[in-house]
Amino acid sequence: MTIPDPDLLTTWQFELPEQLIASRPAASRDDSRLMILDRRQGTIEHAGIRDLPDRLRSEDLLVFNNTQVIPARLFGYREQTGGRWEGLYVETAASGDWVLLCETRGKLQPGERILVIPADCWQRAALLPEAASQYCQLTLTLLSRTADGSWLVRPDDNRSAVQLLEENGSLPLPPYMGRKIADQTDRERYQPTYASQPGAVAAPTAGLHFTPELLQRCSERGVLRTELTLHVGPGTFRPVTTERLSEHRMHEEWCRLPVTAAAAIRDRSPAGRLVAVGTTSVRTLEAAAAATGAQFPAAWEGRTALFIRPGYEFRAVQGLLTNFHLPGSTLLALVAAFAGFDLVMDGYLRAIEKQYRFYSYGDAMLIL
Repeated sequence: MTIPDPDLLTTWQFELPEQLIASRPAASRDDSRLMILDRRQGTIEHAGIRDLPDRLRSEDLLVFNNTQVIPARLFGYREQTGGRWEGLYVETAASGDWVLLCETRGKLQPGERILVIPADCWQRAALLPEAASQYCQLTLTLLSRTADGSWLVRPDDNRSAVQLLEENGSLPLPPYMGRKIADQTDRERYQPTYASQPGAVAAPTAGLHFTPELLQRCSERGVLRTELTLHVGPGTFRPVTTERLSEHRMHEEWCRLPVTAAAAIRDRSPAGRLVAVGTTSVRTLEAAAAATGAQFPAAWEGRTALFIRPGYEFRAVQGLLTNFHLPGSTLLALVAAFAGFDLVMDGYLRAIEKQYRFYSYGDAMLIL
């Protein structure tokens, strides 16, 4: 298998049977399967995520993204027309106003007010517009539309966005899961057990496999760990629509490599590999290395639109744990940039043949 043109979107397409798309999690986080790719040997092995500690070396350093998914999906009505409205919180602007993606019939206008209905009420009954006010606990005023199509809005409550979203929102599940409102299982499983920094609108899915027991077994093996933060943005739901990857505009995301992580990377043994847990950890590490140097002399914080695809020269990452990604996605291109097109696409074909589960709730791939 030879890569025809890495810049063409068609290069990254493949047929994925619908039944392999994991819309629900496995019974336990550590029930997932694990495909192991050896870049040097060009080999592919099959194991389970519980085998991960045995596949790592003592003094390897696992780097986790500790972002926490917030209940950023909102539901409500347009006060003026009574039309149904859905929104996705993106971030809080410097002004204190919110940046939202909005979906509704008809054209929204600056000055309109949105009556937000708590997600649990929205799910329980088909509310009539005239009854919306009795459920409404939060009103949003549309201020202006931004260049990228999102809206700047002002809530009528000055409490923190995290608190207001906790009271009114739902976890923003990927569209392929087929449900707009997260259920109790999602609330427990669509979040890494170690997540501590609220701000993401999608989970860093490679981290979903880790139980406290699996983390403990890694520690007993002598594997080290540290954490950074990248708040996964709504761009993760947006497919590539251009014919060439070079024409695709990558979304920006806020990330931080704290002092503790920079020190852990600098202080690790020369024999210890830097193994990123998830593509978000890769992007943060590589963005930080580009900004401060591959020796990570200091902490770093900023926004990154880094698009890693074949031809990219990695400065920091030496191993990667990742889930199986969407055909034609930027994440698939990142994985192929790290492991090589032939090896990755061979792995994906074998994953389909052996019925691996794909996407957020799916199985994992370890690349060393």
